[in-house]
Amino acid sequence: MIPAQFDYVRPGDVAEAVRVLSECEEPKVMAGGQSLTPLLRFRLAYPDVVVDLGGLTELRGVTDEGDRLRIGAMTTHDEVMHDPLVAEHCPLLTRATRTVADPAVRHRGTLGGSLAHADPAGDLPAVALALDAEFLISGEDGDRAVPASEFFQDYLTTVLDIGDVLTAVRFPKMSGWSGHYEKFSQTAQAWAIVGVAAAVRLDGGDVAEARVALTNMGSTPIRARGVEEACRGVPARTDTLREAAQSAAADTDPPNDLSAQADYRRHLARVLTGRALAAAAGA
Repeated sequence: MIPAQFDYVRPGDVAEAVRVLSECEEPKVMAGGQSLTPLLRFRLAYPDVVVDLGGLTELRGVTDEGDRLRIGAMTTHDEVMHDPLVAEHCPLLTRATRTVADPAVRHRGTLGGSLAHADPAGDLPAVALALDAEFLISGEDGDRAVPASEFFQDYLTTVLDIGDVLTAVRFPKMSGWSGHYEKFSQTAQAWAIVGVAAAVRLDGGDVAEARVALTNMGSTPIRARGVEEACRGVPARTDTLREAAQSAAADTDPPNDLSAQADYRRHLARVLTGRALAAAAGA
């Protein structure tokens, strides 16, 4: 299908991008285009202007900020996957990014574009939530930082306003932590029917802390606080971690669709959470 007519702007810097977006009624931001292009082709989006951030090289790359990593919003999935700083300090992000779509998409799609699209079946929003990431946003009123717990608002909806540009995402360095992303999908390249992002910090043979977030168990990624509490202080064994995972589906509202029914997704959430925790803990 041919998209509806729209104007196209490729700004030279973030300030120009903010200005253009603020002056439009129905703009759309293009990062890698892997999410936006299908929406345009199927006429699920009718922007008057598409603002292409592809020329903003300052929004790419990984920077060490001491206790955090700053990853530019236009950094591609492939660049995130192969960055040594991310592999060292945020291995959960590296693992999860490997599961995103296929190599062609990962070479074009961007970290910021995926997070701003906020598809509840997307893999990276749950990772950002589990790792307590921070979103850096430039807008008409200046710059601001928004925690992941506040960034995702509803289905395909975030705190980003019309004049806002997501410029970077900060991830805390996870020294002493290990992580794993467990995903169940119909094919290797498909959206997650259910996914689980888990990070674990051990103290001897016990779990000192755990962080768990769920993919596609509601209209936004969901932090499994009950599981995190159940994990604290238990031996890092497969049986104990599976038992802690039994509350994974609590307070979730998974969809019923052609891929799976809600009850099956709840079952998957419990099973995959147990697997993700065990893998993260090396059990």
